[in-house]
Amino acid sequence: MSEPKITERLEAILAADAAGYSRLMEDDEKATVATLNDYRTVFRQRIEAHHGRVVDTAGDSVLAVLTTALGAVQAAVEIQKELGVRNGQLPERRRMAFRIGVNLGDIIEQEDGSVYGDGVNIAARLERIGEPGGVCISGTVYDQIEGKLPLSFTFAGEQRVKNIAKPVRAYRVAVDGRALARGADRRSAGKSRRRALIAAAGLILIGAVALGAWQLSRVSTHVAGKGVPVVAVLAFANMSGDPQQEYFSDGLTENIIDTLAQVRDLRVIARTSAFRYKGQAVDVRRVGEELGAQYLVEGSVRRSAQTLRVTAQLIDTGTGLHVWSKTYDRELTAKNVFAIQDQIAVGIVNTLAGTYGVLRQQGLAAAKRKPPSALSSYECVLLGMEHRRTFSLQTSRRARDCLEKAIMVDPDYAALWGYLALVYLEKAETVRQAV
Repeated sequence: MSEPKITERLEAILAADAAGYSRLMEDDEKATVATLNDYRTVFRQRIEAHHGRVVDTAGDSVLAVLTTALGAVQAAVEIQKELGVRNGQLPERRRMAFRIGVNLGDIIEQEDGSVYGDGVNIAARLERIGEPGGVCISGTVYDQIEGKLPLSFTFAGEQRVKNIAKPVRAYRVAVDGRALARGADRRSAGKSRRRALIAAAGLILIGAVALGAWQLSRVSTHVAGKGVPVVAVLAFANMSGDPQQEYFSDGLTENIIDTLAQVRDLRVIARTSAFRYKGQAVDVRRVGEELGAQYLVEGSVRRSAQTLRVTAQLIDTGTGLHVWSKTYDRELTAKNVFAIQDQIAVGIVNTLAGTYGVLRQQGLAAAKRKPPSALSSYECVLLGMEHRRTFSLQTSRRARDCLEKAIMVDPDYAALWGYLALVYLEKAETVRQAV
């Protein structure tokens, strides 16, 4: 008997379930099942419209996979808005609100279409900590969609997930009409003092965000001289034993270079400069000096008829030490060969240069070792990122002081204004919650 076919790949995972389902069933089983089936149709239509498929609908839950994080979040928000409208047409006691969690991660898919893996488990955990009628996303999803959708997000802290060693960053997505979905008419008494404080907090928030947005719109993307990391991507070695596979390893390298070059606050050495070392046994420190690069990305590609193994690593050229490495194993078909190449390139770039990626963690560690007077503008931005992750009083003060001082000498660096706006926004939210 042949072994069942199993594939592994990176996907966006959407997990949802109905809040208060047992109460609804106890109240009216037939009406509840009819509403559930109606609402699952909305899930299916929106998910398929964004190039995904529903994997399972056990009980009151929905599990789906989509090809992109952007599509998954768009589908989730559209679902909640549509369900909010439909709930508004029902008596309050009959409204069915869903929690939705979205994650981006590796999945294992079996021949019958079922999926498993840490990526699925994290999506389910995010769904459980979400609000009825709301959408909760992981940090990996947030890093992919930041600035690409007209949505606002609230950092929900780092969540512990069973059997996952590292805490998962979580963000709540603001969804219009969520109060309808929750079935809650949260009328507040509205005392004058509270209203005045909330209005003041709102003005701070609007002003800070508007200032950050204005700066982002008016400045160029030139980042030289701000202390940002410089990275060179050397040609990945073709280990397949077939010279005809050279195009694949070169193509993967170029994909990584092109994707890294789109990252703000990062300088990437041009392909023509980095490729001159192709096929050579290099001294990483010498290459770093010649190219002016603090970090090198290098790796290898081993491809057979049905499998692909890509190994990538990041090296600090100052110390010659490996900072990070990972091996990607994928099953190949004639149809997915270039999609997998893109997928691996994006995965490497997200790990290295994501908001909380390896490069920025290295820079943050260096920034923490420096006295305040020696910090560069970019290192102040890293402190802003750290505050965004922790939201602690200590990081708030250090980030604010650093950002304000850096703006005085570097006013055209948009990221400084953006992260200072986030610090002010957090202070406004603190005022709002205090009252």
